[in-house]
Amino acid sequence: MIELDNIRVVHGAGSGAREAVSGVSLTIGTGELFGLLGPNGAGKTSLVSVLTGLRAPTSGRVILDGRELGRDGADLRRRIGLAPQETALYPAMTGLENMRFFGSLFGLKGPSFDRSAMEILEALGLAACSDRPAGTYSGGMLRRLNLAVALAHEPDILFLDEPTVGVDPQSRALLFSRIRDLHGRGRTIVYTSHHLDEVEALCPRLAIMDHGRLIACDTLPSLLGRMPGTIRAACGPVPSDLAESLAKQALGTWTNESGGFRLECPEPAARAPAVLERLIAAGIRPASLEVRASDLHSVFLSLTGRELRDG
Repeated sequence: MIELDNIRVVHGAGSGAREAVSGVSLTIGTGELFGLLGPNGAGKTSLVSVLTGLRAPTSGRVILDGRELGRDGADLRRRIGLAPQETALYPAMTGLENMRFFGSLFGLKGPSFDRSAMEILEALGLAACSDRPAGTYSGGMLRRLNLAVALAHEPDILFLDEPTVGVDPQSRALLFSRIRDLHGRGRTIVYTSHHLDEVEALCPRLAIMDHGRLIACDTLPSLLGRMPGTIRAACGPVPSDLAESLAKQALGTWTNESGGFRLECPEPAARAPAVLERLIAAGIRPASLEVRASDLHSVFLSLTGRELRDG
């Protein structure tokens, strides 16, 4: 559905020019829920602006469903929905009036559209307040209305840029439920977030950007497989020969800790029973054994060398 061919985005000119996106190429399949991660300043927002036709790339091509966005922009943009990082709503209008306004941009109006708009608002928990001005909505409600207006024209491709910023837990759960439902209905969704846990929970495949470049693009299991997990035990000292043998057996790295050890290895859950069995056979009975798989946070740090929220 989406193909990026060597996209570059340069802001400014001359000595003040800054390359925000540096030759990014990737493909996103039809009906895919795709995550896009990166620290502040990584180039995510610039890339989304190009993908949605809000700006032209400095060089490179965006292909949507086999057609080049730059050449067939007006027609293709009708197939795109965008819920931007900053809410794009009119506070004096009610929720339904906002839906009507954004629907009218695509020629949608009348009783049939109103019914469709109310169905969307109902799905996002906003039907009961659809007659209230958006300016009276809470932050979480505004985020849900921001998604609702992006869906007003029933787009094939949906871009969600930081959709849960400042939302309450109930709104976050509703947004997640609706996103999963849209994915189940075959929508192609690109999800950009600062929250690693959100992308890990929602997106089967994702890309990581840093300094304008694509530094990783793979399925979530493949990315998590790049980092070892951990087996940690509270069991007192372990003889060095046993520790070396266990580390070799688990294809991992052994570290003695106060009151026990830490073993970093691939597939820790699969290897933990054999480790425990060897310890018990040696007369060592751990008071506790903790198994922790690798997570997206560890992978992100290993690739970028910094926390996601760093600038």
